Amino acid sequence: MLWILIAAIGLSAGVLSGIFGIGGGLLIVPALVVLGGWTVAEAAGTSLAALLLPVGLLGAYVYWRAGQVNLIAAALLAAGLFVGAAIGARIGLAAPPQIVQRSLGVLMLLVGARLVLFAGASGVGGR
Repeated sequence: MLWILIAAIGLSAGVLSGIFGIGGGLLIVPALVVLGGWTVAEAAGTSLAALLLPVGLLGAYVYWRAGQVNLIAAALLAAGLFVGAAIGARIGLAAPPQIVQRSLGVLMLLVGARLVLFAGASGVGGR
């Protein structure tokens, strides 16, 4: 079940990346922390590994050496990003720019509020 959640996070991040041009820090890392119960370090390291070339190669390597990268999860996230970015790009191009901009603002507010209000709270999934 955890692998399905991780693959869904990758797909969602890919779609949102295609629409808004965002990366792992806005969706993947918070989702792994909140939904998966991961530490921020493991979520950040795994997100970087998923976005590896050329985005996070050196950063992912440093996290990997510290034991903070889950390679299977990174591969699933990468697959979701690959497919989801194409889907999101189509949606983003078809939608009115004002809707896309407002949607990004709402997403950022929701993610920010969740991180501020529930800092340190464990996620629902656990590893």
